[in-house]
Amino acid sequence: MRALTVQGLTAGPPLRCTLTVSLPPPTPVTCYRHPSRATGRACTRCGRPACTDCLTPAAIGSQCAECIRESRPSTRESMRRWGASRPSLMTKVFIGISVAVALIGVARGDNLFNTGAGVMQREYGLHAILIDAGGEWWRIFSSGFVHFGLIHLAMNMLVIYQVSLMLEPALGPVRYTLTYLSCLVGGSAGALLLTDDPRSLTAGASGVAFGLVGCAVAGMVIRKIPIMRTNLGGLLIINLVLTFAIPGISIGGHIGGLVAGFLCGLVLMRPHHGPPPVWDMLVPFLLGLAGVALSFWAAGQWPSRL
Repeated sequence: MRALTVQGLTAGPPLRCTLTVSLPPPTPVTCYRHPSRATGRACTRCGRPACTDCLTPAAIGSQCAECIRESRPSTRESMRRWGASRPSLMTKVFIGISVAVALIGVARGDNLFNTGAGVMQREYGLHAILIDAGGEWWRIFSSGFVHFGLIHLAMNMLVIYQVSLMLEPALGPVRYTLTYLSCLVGGSAGALLLTDDPRSLTAGASGVAFGLVGCAVAGMVIRKIPIMRTNLGGLLIINLVLTFAIPGISIGGHIGGLVAGFLCGLVLMRPHHGPPPVWDMLVPFLLGLAGVALSFWAAGQWPSRL
């Protein structure tokens, strides 16, 4: 009920009359998801009225369920942010596996300071005859996590960690993992191809170390950065010299890992605008499959080498 006062505009005394008008009661504001619930709040993003149960505190105000869902990044973007917040996570995982394998070997009786073949090397090292005739295919992968003593382990892990500080943030966790495994398998294939004695045991992540250096070098070549003016160029030259100068080092393992890593880098390290394309992950994956196939073929040639 409202009262309206109207004053007449006559020459005589003013006339005053009151007019009473009946207006409908105001419609209560209700939640857009629960029409039976009255509310005085609204989403700060879309402005729709919502009850307390339907609003979630946000950076500014509160947002409804639909706005919260729309503001979430895609799965691909979430993975990218997750990797960016952990720039060397996968490197630490791989280093942790190698250290754990060494400690398991010590628990089983291996001497950590002995450079000879122990329990872990005999059971998980690369061996052409056991891969082919024994069907122990896992040696193609496991050999990259087994080392001959503490110095061998420390040198490989140091190189891998130093290169990964630049490489893993640039590639992201998924591409870096695929590249790591591709270099590992490439090193196994190279070692089996160029071995002089199929009865010999080969182990170590040096193929991975060379491969990651090769991947980084490929990125510099693409960007026309003088490699020899960087620490990476000197590291590569020194390790190549040691590979051919010191007896007992698997030349094929180092070269195989280097080639696999360089090929991965030619694709994965290309400059691009926005997120990298998904298809480029097929390159290290296919190179890994090719390395496995080549390893089986090379292991199958052992009768002709005895």
